[in-house]
Amino acid sequence: MLKIGGLEKASLLDYPGKISAIIFTHGCNLRCPYCHNPELVIEKFNEERSFSEEYVLNFLESRKGKLDALVITGGEPLVQSDLLPFIKKVKDMGFLIKLDSNGTFPDKLNDFIKTGLIDYVAMDVKSPKTEYKYATNSMISGIGEKIEKSIKIIMNSGLDYEFRTTYVKSLHSLESADEIGKMIKGAKNYYIQNFRPGKTIDPTLTRENSFTTRELEQIKEVIEKYVKNVQIR
Repeated sequence: MLKIGGLEKASLLDYPGKISAIIFTHGCNLRCPYCHNPELVIEKFNEERSFSEEYVLNFLESRKGKLDALVITGGEPLVQSDLLPFIKKVKDMGFLIKLDSNGTFPDKLNDFIKTGLIDYVAMDVKSPKTEYKYATNSMISGIGEKIEKSIKIIMNSGLDYEFRTTYVKSLHSLESADEIGKMIKGAKNYYIQNFRPGKTIDPTLTRENSFTTRELEQIKEVIEKYVKNVQIR
């Protein structure tokens, strides 16, 4: 059974041009210090605070004609073994599917795309590939290569897609932005997200880890050498 740790019943922001609901799946193979969903990543799955597949499907049934899409985010949705059957049920109801992923499961991502059930993919590019283990507190073997493979799969998929990075002082700089730009050269869309302090895996992160508006514009200028549509969220 799919582990769903959160549900947002309506969003105008998460699927470009569409009204969507969002589910937050439990579990992730990364431990990014700036992650805003620690309850989905480092805490044990809480069944009392979770949402069953049946509840979500019934909710979506009640919102036919009012919602366009379901956004599936996490955590990392691709750690869920029951994700694909659930997606098929949602697609059979007539909803578009946007999948958010960290890109560490390229082969699985490719298999999902090949089903024809995914309409939009959003992938987080956390850092330059040489810094991935540090930036994500990960011990995944060959993680940089997995990220590069996922980027290529998405860019060649024919789907609508976006790449995005949350920029955190102490982890990112103009130099790392340039390296990220090279990784996604020729991509359709890239979104710059500023770190915002609050509930995070690393509680020592503060407002001082956020970039100024001017600094974000400088990052944007760097990425625009490689990607046409770059926006600051």
